[in-house]
Amino acid sequence: MGSATQEGRTFRKVKDCKSTRLPLLFISKAIKENIKWELYFWIRLKKNIMVSVQDAFSILKSNLPNLQEIEYSLVQARKHVLAETLFSPINMPPFRQSAMDGFALCLHDALQYDIVGEIKAGDTHQVVLLPGQAIKIFTGAAVPDSAQAVIQIEKVTVKEQHLFLEEMVLPQTNVRPIGEQIAIGELALEKGSVLNAAAIGFLAGLGFTSVKVFKKSSVGILVTGNELVKPGSPLEYGKVYESNGIMLESALKEAYFDTVNLYEVNDNFENTKNKLQEALSVNDVVLVSGGISVGDYDFVAAALKELAIETLFYKVNQKPGKPLFAGKLEDRMVFALPGNPAACLTCFYVYVLPTLSILSGKATNYNQSKSISIAHDYSVRNTRSQFLKASIVNDEANVLSHQASSMLNSFSVSNGLVFVPDGNYELKKGDKVAVYLL
Repeated sequence: MGSATQEGRTFRKVKDCKSTRLPLLFISKAIKENIKWELYFWIRLKKNIMVSVQDAFSILKSNLPNLQEIEYSLVQARKHVLAETLFSPINMPPFRQSAMDGFALCLHDALQYDIVGEIKAGDTHQVVLLPGQAIKIFTGAAVPDSAQAVIQIEKVTVKEQHLFLEEMVLPQTNVRPIGEQIAIGELALEKGSVLNAAAIGFLAGLGFTSVKVFKKSSVGILVTGNELVKPGSPLEYGKVYESNGIMLESALKEAYFDTVNLYEVNDNFENTKNKLQEALSVNDVVLVSGGISVGDYDFVAAALKELAIETLFYKVNQKPGKPLFAGKLEDRMVFALPGNPAACLTCFYVYVLPTLSILSGKATNYNQSKSISIAHDYSVRNTRSQFLKASIVNDEANVLSHQASSMLNSFSVSNGLVFVPDGNYELKKGDKVAVYLL
């Protein structure tokens, strides 16, 4: 019997099995027999087994929708990624250009010149100079073809209509040649370039008015919880101020994802389902804050199931952020983030922001960590991998205090997350650790 047939039979057998208590031995056997990873992860979901961080990255990357292109004006294209390679339609500068305020000279063998007029930036008339003649000129103005050099105004003496030099001037002094910055037909910007202010100005200077870029995802944020009240309201016993919504919106806009819609809902199944459906109808990516755990009033999971959201994974073997859900509905992505603020923000930086960056053409991979030395000894005693809030100073990582999933005070002064795999071991000062820079 062929391996493909055997794999298909195994998959059908597992898929038809209604028991959720599939043995770990079977999972091990499936891996050893090279059964496709989709089956492996289906088994994990059925057993409610946590996926690893790297597994989560792989699952997400294999389920992303295709990148979308859109044509934007230059102003709209700011901080977007080019979806096309651009070539210069003109020479820049398009004429011989003065680099200084001074005098354009038709050179001869003496230090005295006759002044015959002036040329301002933007003047279009052509001037013909004879040897020994000079014309006053301003920065950016067109240098006459009959002038070989420009002398800056600080190096000359003017008496009536006569100009006196201190020394002889070499040809091409202070003259920008045609196409000095870029010649017609040369590469202007490559596909994949991020359009910052300089790039926008550069393209405008070449005459572009619009460009094709990769479309950035619109993001909906659904905040759940009966315990939440708006900041500024009286804080009753048992209530807390809502912070996740504004925190996620700020993080998105800090990363130049500007199309953000905020939704709020109390802990009620119908309300949760309806708000989630509304968010999915108008956003490319939906983030849900809270309500994904296993409490009696956590209705997000039931609402996701009712709306036929395909589960990619639920629960990651990490701390903080274990109860993370990722799913999709056609070409839309859904992340249900933990309600604890630090866990919520950790999952955003590790999973959501890389997803958005990949979909916008800016990144290609999830694991964006860098290897940095730890600044002190650190003991690891965990059954789950950890993302530790840290301060990165002089290329060294200092793990901060207040690492609890509910605490943002240390996060507010953190500029990195130190990733430490699960286990019992010692990190010594100077050891290299993986750091996700914020």
